Amino acid sequence: MNNVLFDTNLLLYSIDEDSKYFNSVQELLSDESLKLFATSKNISEFLSVITRIPNSTISVKEALNITEEFRSTFTILYPTQKSYLIFVELLKKYSPRGLKIHDYEIISIALSNKIKSIATINQKDFSGIEEIELFSMQ
Repeated sequence: MNNVLFDTNLLLYSIDEDSKYFNSVQELLSDESLKLFATSKNISEFLSVITRIPNSTISVKEALNITEEFRSTFTILYPTQKSYLIFVELLKKYSPRGLKIHDYEIISIALSNKIKSIATINQKDFSGIEEIELFSMQ
């Protein structure tokens, strides 16, 4: 079984039936050869995006219900002292700036749990980071 971390964009596409990525994400979610993970950081990013969409009909309560459904699909990983130390080392090594720092926190949480494979639509966000591999969605 392959351990794969879902990036925030895949969480968003998993509920957006109008997205061109919806079907691909659904296939990934139903792949029984994969053990799927998300981090608490992915969940907070998901909530931030889904509740700020202009004219959104999704309330905070509904958004929280969606994240509860994620718990039945994903193992949710949380930051630890170990992940923080990995986070600091990654920041020193790669010197990301601004919003990219969030991606490094997500990576550090995954790495601290021995997960090196990340599924994402935005592969450029993680390209060049030697410690991880990008999961192919093809």
